[in-house]
Amino acid sequence: MASDSTTSSLRWRLESDAPDSLFPTEALVERHVGTGEYRGLEFYEVAAKRVINEVPAASRMPFSYTINAYRGCSHACVWCFARPTHQYLGLNTGEDFDRKIVVKVNAVERVRSEVASPKWSGAHIAMGTNTDPYQKAEGKYHLTRGIIGVLGAAHNPFSILTKSTLVLRDLDVLTAAAARTDVRLNLSIGTLDRKVWRLTEPGTPPPDKRVEAVRRINDAGIPCGVLIAPIVPGLSDSPDQLRAVVDACVGAGAESISAIPLHLRPGVREHYLAWLEANRPDLLPLYEQRFTGRNGPRSYQPKAVAEALSAQVLGMVRDAERRAGGRRRAHVVDSGDGDRRRILAEQGIADPTPPPDVSPAPPQQLGLDI
Repeated sequence: MASDSTTSSLRWRLESDAPDSLFPTEALVERHVGTGEYRGLEFYEVAAKRVINEVPAASRMPFSYTINAYRGCSHACVWCFARPTHQYLGLNTGEDFDRKIVVKVNAVERVRSEVASPKWSGAHIAMGTNTDPYQKAEGKYHLTRGIIGVLGAAHNPFSILTKSTLVLRDLDVLTAAAARTDVRLNLSIGTLDRKVWRLTEPGTPPPDKRVEAVRRINDAGIPCGVLIAPIVPGLSDSPDQLRAVVDACVGAGAESISAIPLHLRPGVREHYLAWLEANRPDLLPLYEQRFTGRNGPRSYQPKAVAEALSAQVLGMVRDAERRAGGRRRAHVVDSGDGDRRRILAEQGIADPTPPPDVSPAPPQQLGLDI
């Protein structure tokens, strides 16, 4: 793990009204150019006024509060729904999102203050709803680890969604927190196909290593589920590919398995389709069919596609459970169009915590609040 000495640091000072100003007050931003294991990344250190954000009720998410200590994500997943949030900072949705990471360096202190406030209700907090709390930056800044410690000490329930095996570093603080409050994790594992993984999620740990992380987290006594997310048309949606993920995750003891089809909101759609044209132009007709409706471009695939995936993956989960002689796991498919809670209720299962693809928050929530 690199220390601060592995980065070259310079003070970024611009006039607040400069045309290329990234933040409201540039004097409060410190820019670090990564070297060593962080080579190719730039870290923009900022001090946030608040870190626990309330989710707008209109978003219809199964959680009311989130923490995102980082903005941008070095995992570089081509379909990431959060890419357009970088535009609020004057950065682009492509390489800037992957390489220019905003770090709320005071996040631990702010969370400690906010949960200690008499106004705080102690509500469940979801982490990993915007960008991954265990991306590469966490190896340097340790913000997620610090936040877990604060929430555990405050007996405040929380959940974490990640694609990174770095979460295993924090098994000690996660176990300590789980002894005091409700803690749940989910690992996102969209495919075990190494070729697809390298093509679409180049900054993430190998998917088979994530499966092993699921096993280790559950063995430690912390409930950990899996989101097969996203299921990508033409790339990771074949029966053999889906069955491989299901069998591995059932074998690893996943507490729940959720299937989430790819969806492409404005901003992400343009980025992804440009990537697809460069890498798999043969799939463009399929995407034109799936993501075009009566009134033009649509963000979500037809509901029939989601329902078919639900039936297919659910059948695979049940088959794997029968072969393993184990218990029934929670399973849900999220079409991304607001049906999640209805589907969960119909299956009589508890929500396996937040889906990775939540609607971007409005600009006022996305502000850094410097």
